[in-house]
Amino acid sequence: MSEQPPTPAPEAPGAPEPEPIRWFGTSWLNRDGGYWPRRVGVSVGALVATAAVVLLLRFGVEGIALSDNATFLNGLLTVAIAICSMMSALRTWKVLTEGKDRLTGWMAEDTSLGAVWLIGGAGALAAYFARSLVEAPGEGVRRASYERAVAQYEKRRAGRSGRPDARTPGRPASGRTTPGRAKRKR
Repeated sequence: MSEQPPTPAPEAPGAPEPEPIRWFGTSWLNRDGGYWPRRVGVSVGALVATAAVVLLLRFGVEGIALSDNATFLNGLLTVAIAICSMMSALRTWKVLTEGKDRLTGWMAEDTSLGAVWLIGGAGALAAYFARSLVEAPGEGVRRASYERAVAQYEKRRAGRSGRPDARTPGRPASGRTTPGRAKRKR
């Protein structure tokens, strides 16, 4: 398992806050507050859910096998489920590693390919299980986003503190006049 150093949370007002992850909240940030037991629970839960979906799909395929045209339909249904599962697993893996906003093409389709994602639920759960072995699913995307936000916040904050003659309330910026006042000539 990859071990990442804890990222300190800024305490200043206006500082960015980490986005919660389902089942983990913000415990993923420092990997504390029950992070490890939750990760084990998510992994086991995803594996059990994958097995349940596969069993359900098997019952569906066996139901088709009982019909008179079982050979052709059984093969066609098995291929369709395999393709949908692979597509769904690939999409889920990409969402968990790169983020939903990075999806393009057919992967970005939620409504028109909804049936594919439903039929391929076993693939999606298998990808979720595999990702939960590495990190909390979606943690890498959230961590990168949070670290970018913290870096931008620190950069803005450092930029302000480095200017001692920065404008204070009630005092105009140097070299400028306030409205209604003209510069005096000497």
